Amino acid sequence: MAEKSLYVLAGYDDRTESLLAGMQEKLYGMGFTGIQTKNIPMHFTLGSYSTDREAELKARLTEIAETQEAFPVSFSHIGLFRLPQNDVLFAAPSVTREMLALKDRFMDSSDPFSWSPHTTLLIDKPDVVQQAIPAVLDGFSSMDGKVTALHLFEFWPTRHILSVELK
Repeated sequence: MAEKSLYVLAGYDDRTESLLAGMQEKLYGMGFTGIQTKNIPMHFTLGSYSTDREAELKARLTEIAETQEAFPVSFSHIGLFRLPQNDVLFAAPSVTREMLALKDRFMDSSDPFSWSPHTTLLIDKPDVVQQAIPAVLDGFSSMDGKVTALHLFEFWPTRHILSVELK
């Protein structure tokens, strides 16, 4: 089992959350379950940290939320990452200046991957994800939303630590 880590997540307004969760629920309804973490808000990840930084991160998120304004995001495409064992099917927000400025506040992340903002819909074996792609593409169209919150979670097991609303 992987070591526990803390993750800072950027969350969406209720409408965007509902639309993205609806895409994932459609997959679940068709029998695609995947190995992605369930029962957490739709999001893109801003950084990962060791668990000994919890107090620091709680203070940082609270401070950021006091000055960081919510900002718009636009989803115009569906994407796919290839991992050694699995594929990741996702909806991707277009990168904006506001998004990059927020990400810059988490440059001390220990995340081993290069940053590519995405909202995971399904993680599974490549052949399963290939079967799921048409279901996601069917009815998909560009959509606008807003980043309105920051979340702090510990994984694994999943533990919600803090959520703060942006200004």
